[in-house]
Amino acid sequence: MQLGKKIATARKLKGLTQDELAELSQITVRTVQRIEADANTPQSFTLKAIAKALDIEYESLINLEPEASTVNPATDDLRHFMILFNFSCFTYIIIPWVHSLVPMAILKKRMDIPAAAIRYCRTIIRRQVYWVITLHLAMLAVFGYNYALASVKGSKEGLIAYSWPFLLMYFVNAIVILFQHLQIRKSF
Repeated sequence: MQLGKKIATARKLKGLTQDELAELSQITVRTVQRIEADANTPQSFTLKAIAKALDIEYESLINLEPEASTVNPATDDLRHFMILFNFSCFTYIIIPWVHSLVPMAILKKRMDIPAAAIRYCRTIIRRQVYWVITLHLAMLAVFGYNYALASVKGSKEGLIAYSWPFLLMYFVNAIVILFQHLQIRKSF
């Protein structure tokens, strides 16, 4: 319950008008009206005076419970699932060529989510498949370049180490996964 509602309810239960509450707590009627309308945030000494006038604990006034409308377990559960689903793509570090099977299996087990979330999960999987294809093409390009250079020059000078494009692609995928995490936190 909001603070203003809590004070108004306590005042009415006590059988007081706003004028009487203002007089008992030694504040103006306008201040009582603003507080009950949640138009301003009162100072702690004002709340203590109101609590004393209403014969209630000051702590009970400031201990506000969240409203039922602000807490939605279904939305929180969906966001949690989407975040874990996205982070499951980090399995590329361990099994880079077939890591997209992990999120696919997770999605198959959890088809009770909204259509928009399923579409976004499939987009995440598609991006991971594209990453695997791009990684292989990059490695083939490096192989082709090194092979052509070694064939023409006959030396190993100027060859590209395979680790650089490999590490670059790993770094790019980590950035993509973290970017998706931000999108999930914003959208779901």
